[in-house]
Amino acid sequence: MELPNTQRYGVPLYGASWVPSHAIRSTDSADPKSDDADYPSEFLVLAGGGGEGRSGIPNAVLLSEFDFAADSLSPEPVFRVGTANELPYRMAVHPRDDGLICSFPNSCRWFDWDMTNDNENGRLGLVSSDKVSTKLEDVGQQLALTFSEDGSLLAAGGEDGKIRVFKWPSLEVLFTEEKAYTSVKDLHFSIDGKYLASVGSGGPCKVWDVTSSKAVASLAKENDEIFRFCRFSQSSERDQVLYTLAMRGKGGSIISWNTKSWKRITSKHIVRDAVTAFNVSVDGKLLAIGTNEGDLLIINSSKMQVQMNVKKAHLGLVTALTFSRDSRALGSASMDSSVRVTLVQDKSANGLNYWIIIFIILLAIAMYYLMSQGLIPGIRTQV
Repeated sequence: MELPNTQRYGVPLYGASWVPSHAIRSTDSADPKSDDADYPSEFLVLAGGGGEGRSGIPNAVLLSEFDFAADSLSPEPVFRVGTANELPYRMAVHPRDDGLICSFPNSCRWFDWDMTNDNENGRLGLVSSDKVSTKLEDVGQQLALTFSEDGSLLAAGGEDGKIRVFKWPSLEVLFTEEKAYTSVKDLHFSIDGKYLASVGSGGPCKVWDVTSSKAVASLAKENDEIFRFCRFSQSSERDQVLYTLAMRGKGGSIISWNTKSWKRITSKHIVRDAVTAFNVSVDGKLLAIGTNEGDLLIINSSKMQVQMNVKKAHLGLVTALTFSRDSRALGSASMDSSVRVTLVQDKSANGLNYWIIIFIILLAIAMYYLMSQGLIPGIRTQV
């Protein structure tokens, strides 16, 4: 039996992201709750399918609604855009513009949020657009897509090892690196948009200066490390920090890097299984890992300790992780066609509270015993 916060939508899922709040609010302008920061429902956009084969599994970009109050996902997608024989594989939601970009086997396509209230759910939908077709057509499979924090830059990394950086929305090419890797695996902009981090097969994690179009750092591996993911974030001191997820023989480790010297700060082994998805919350306080066993781990970034460990959150490997804008929930998608929303719990704090309660109870018992024995004044033992 599925939990209410987990649903299966009939297609293997490869991409997941929360829909920006401005898109939802604009469709609910008549709702008195539409300007309320605690509006109970949010939307997830998902992408996946069966590819070009004859499996009968469709390819589609989906919208799912999550009710925070009930901790439940809509049992069916609230909106679906079929993509024929083309598999939507990777996607990036624009932080301010009204839509998202999605990669297909040979090109990328833009989808606008449909805010006309003419769709089936009456609130939010998607419509395909030709906004990026001329600049990202016939470029092969893009394995990584990311926007800068302010939405002014777009980076794409291909299966052919090429990295492209564009201005948005003009799609003016800032720079192209023809052979950054054998194949690009992940890309992420620094918070200020000055740097782009990249990882891929056949090379180390590289950091590119967007203005000069030059690599300013090549983050060296140690021993048998293989970098899988990279994410810029902010530390507890509000400084920028770069995280890389590295696999070794003993499992996955999270490495933090100083963004001025580009030297290692910390390295912490987190999990024994292979890591298949990684992300960081917007406020930088939480990291998330998804494994090939379907497990989810949420890590406190300041202590680098596991805060939540959800075993078998999915039956298949985790393909995508996305934190809500306020960091109160983690969305996850899987090859097993399931999507899940996990509400973030500060179990470390709860555990501390429990120990305090237990300590107070034990102290009260000890005090009562000592007083009853006449060892300290307060209770006279009846003879």
